[in-house]
Amino acid sequence: MRPDPARSHPAAPVDAPGSGEAAGELVESVAGAALASGRVSRSEVSAALRRVAPLWPAGAVRQATDVVLHRFEGLGVLQALLDDPTVSEVMVNGEAVWVERQGRVEPTPLRLDAVEAQRVVERLVGPAGVRVDRASPIADVHLPDGSRANIVLPPLALDGACITIRRFVLREASLADFASPPVAELLADAVRRRCNLVVSGGTGSGKTTLLNALAAHLGPGERIVTIEDTAELRLGHPHVVRLQSRRPNTEGVGEVTIRALVRTALRMRPDRILVGEARGDEVMDMVQAMNSGHEGSMSTCHANSPRDALRRLEALALLGDAARSPVFVRDQLAAALRLVVHVARAEDGERRVREVIAVGADADWQTGSGLHPLVRAGVVLGGDGRW
Repeated sequence: MRPDPARSHPAAPVDAPGSGEAAGELVESVAGAALASGRVSRSEVSAALRRVAPLWPAGAVRQATDVVLHRFEGLGVLQALLDDPTVSEVMVNGEAVWVERQGRVEPTPLRLDAVEAQRVVERLVGPAGVRVDRASPIADVHLPDGSRANIVLPPLALDGACITIRRFVLREASLADFASPPVAELLADAVRRRCNLVVSGGTGSGKTTLLNALAAHLGPGERIVTIEDTAELRLGHPHVVRLQSRRPNTEGVGEVTIRALVRTALRMRPDRILVGEARGDEVMDMVQAMNSGHEGSMSTCHANSPRDALRRLEALALLGDAARSPVFVRDQLAAALRLVVHVARAEDGERRVREVIAVGADADWQTGSGLHPLVRAGVVLGGDGRW
C-alpha cells in the first residue's frame, strides 16, 4: 500500500501553495521520477520541482529539494533532525519521533509509517552489512560519522520499529564548562601529575566530552594511544594513535575487541592509553597497563556514583576470568586508579562534575574505607595531600 504522503513526508514545504497533502503528492511524484531516471542531483531535482510547481517560492523549492534528496542520500524524514547540530539523539517509537536537545527530550511533529520506517532501517543497516529482520530483530550499527544506531523490530517492538540514533556531537569543551575554577584546576593538575583516572556517569552525562576536555592538558611531547568502540575522541594533540575495535561480520568472523587493542597498544610505546569506555573483559588489561609504567591513563565507565564505578570495574574484571579472586582484582584496581571523576546531567540539561574521589592503595569500596572525597556537590573539600 502506498504511504500517505502527508504522513511519510511531514517536512514538505509548509509555505507552498495548496494543502500539505497536495505538496506531499508533488514531492512524492518528483522523488519517484528521480528514482526512475537515476538523476538525483540537487540541480535536477530543483528543476523538476519548478516544472511541476512553478508558483512555489524559492524557500519552498529548497525545502522540497532537501526532502527528495534525503530519500536517496540520507535517512528520509529523519535526516533534517540529524542535520540539526542541537539534536544529540533521535528516537523513533513506532510512528512517533522524539529528539534530545541540550539534555532535554522533546517530541517532534514527524510521524513514520511502516513503509518509511523500513526504508530508514534499510539505510542504516545496509552499508554496515548488518542483518536485522523478524528472525533477528535487534541490531546495533555504527554510522560513518561516529553516531550509533540501535534498532528493535516487531515482534519484540509491539508498536512498530524502535530506532534510536545517538549522534556523534562531541562539542568543543573545556574543564571550565564542567566545573568551577577550583575543581577545574584540581582536575587539570591531576592530568599533569599523571594520575590514572576514570570518568563515571550515566548515559548522556558527558563522559566522553569531559574525557576530551581532560586530554587537553596532556603534555605536547607525549605519545597517546586512544582505543574506542566508536571513534569519538578528538584530542587535538600532536602525537595521537587512534585505534577502533571491529565487530564480527555477518558470518561471525573478523571481530577485533577492545581487549585485543589494549594488548596491542602496550607494544606501541604509549606514554598514556585512553580507553573510550571500559565495558568488558579489557578492564584487567587496562589495569595492568596502568600498573606497569603507563601512568596518567584514562577511561570512562557507566555508573551512578564513584563507588558504583569501582564496583562495576571489579565486576567486569571478574567476568573476564571467573578464576580470578575478587580480593586480587580489588587490590589491582586500588593500586592502579588514583581518581574517579563523576559527571552528571541536571534536569535543565547542564552537565557538571559532581564528585571526585581519591582511591587509596588500601581502598575497599565495599566498606568505603580508603576512598577520600575531594569534590562533593561540585565543591572542593580539601587539598591534594590525600592523592
